[in-house]
Amino acid sequence: MHRQPVLLVVAHGSRDPRHAATVHALVKRVRALRPGLRVETGFLDFTIPSVHGVLESLAAEGVRDVVALPLLLTRAFHAKADIPAVLRDAPPRLRIRQADVLGPSPLLLSALERRLYEAGLTPADKSSTGVVLASAGSSDPEAIAVIADIAREWWHTGWCAVRPAFASASLPRTEDAVQELRALGCERVAVAPYVLAPGFLPDRIARGAAAADVLAGVLGPAPEVARVLLERYDAAALPVPAVLGA
Repeated sequence: MHRQPVLLVVAHGSRDPRHAATVHALVKRVRALRPGLRVETGFLDFTIPSVHGVLESLAAEGVRDVVALPLLLTRAFHAKADIPAVLRDAPPRLRIRQADVLGPSPLLLSALERRLYEAGLTPADKSSTGVVLASAGSSDPEAIAVIADIAREWWHTGWCAVRPAFASASLPRTEDAVQELRALGCERVAVAPYVLAPGFLPDRIARGAAAADVLAGVLGPAPEVARVLLERYDAAALPVPAVLGA
């Protein structure tokens, strides 16, 4: 019988205990959506179990196939360098496929709107509300361009305006984007953190949102995020087609 690959969720890790608690809540939701799927969690830094430790344990159990899924919203440094390096160091008996990062996805835009509505907005507020799409930031130009594209796409769904902002490495900062939306004449300004879990940079976003009318929560274990995880897993877990004549 064909056994489906184990899903290994690869999280960044943080000294902030809220980070791991949020990751575990998200993984719990993924398990609930796909009860037959084995889902493990490993952290790159600060938090145990480490990715390497989980891979060693799986190999010792006799597991062969693993889909490693980066718990990241953009293809920045961690997805391109850190995670592949850790996976290359895995026990050789494991067959590991690295899934795509979570973003961009229409489901993540739905999760962002869910968090804004939970924070007090209603769909009727869209046309009079400016939104700051506040991400952690990156020195990777590709990642920055993706955030700008998402802001543009989201604006076309009916918001007064949507502006990207970054907590580190890039400009503008959240507080500057809030002021820009005020200057544009939006009736109210909301900040939507495009981050998965609490921590140092999300706290910086929250401080930058002090002059906004609404601050949404992090994406965390939103059901839409769990569905994106399973979409990325399914795409990576598909059998590789045989090459004719090989």
